[in-house]
Amino acid sequence: VQLQASGGGLVQAEGSLRLSCTASRRTGSNNAMGWFRQAPGKEREFVASISWRGDSTAYADNVQGRFTISRDNAKGTVYLQMNSLKPEDTAVYYCAVARSSYAGRRLTDYAYWGQGTLVTVSS
Repeated sequence: VQLQASGGGLVQAEGSLRLSCTASRRTGSNNAMGWFRQAPGKEREFVASISWRGDSTAYADNVQGRFTISRDNAKGTVYLQMNSLKPEDTAVYYCAVARSSYAGRRLTDYAYWGQGTLVTVSS
């Protein structure tokens, strides 16, 4: 499985961006998907995850209420709508396919990773 992420860029604080991530082929019958991010000099951290059907989502505390994860299984695509962006949201954002239907928060819950897309938020 190859994942292609897009939608990153430069935005001013309080602005919005929508990230997309498309899988090269069907990942499986019930795989959850997620978004992580890695800021310069920091470890990769969980941002959001979504179940196969999209009926269960989870968010990191620092993006809750500002970010929304969704997916379109017909297109093999997962989205991350980011609103009210802050300079501390600046990072490379990675999409990932989970090992199972469990939409976890740990790096080890995920088997396949995209190449990342850079989001830069200016103050």
